[in-house]
Amino acid sequence: MDSKEKTIELIEQALETVRPYLHADGGDVKFIDLTDDMIVKLELQGSCQSCPMSAMTFRAGLEESIRKAVPYVSKVVSVNVPELA
Repeated sequence: MDSKEKTIELIEQALETVRPYLHADGGDVKFIDLTDDMIVKLELQGSCQSCPMSAMTFRAGLEESIRKAVPYVSKVVSVNVPELA
């Protein structure tokens, strides 16, 4: 397993810790990509796409969890919610 694969695995594990909260509100998140410059791309799904609290959930929940697991990530963005890009 190379370092990118290991990083993706850590990101997926971090997302799993947040998923139960997203599922409780009818939403989910999908890992899309990890770029060469360490930008994590996520897709918010279900009610998370249009929820007025999605920005807070994204920054305080998803991004924080990923940064704790993978401190060297440069940025976490959403591919389908423009204000989180």
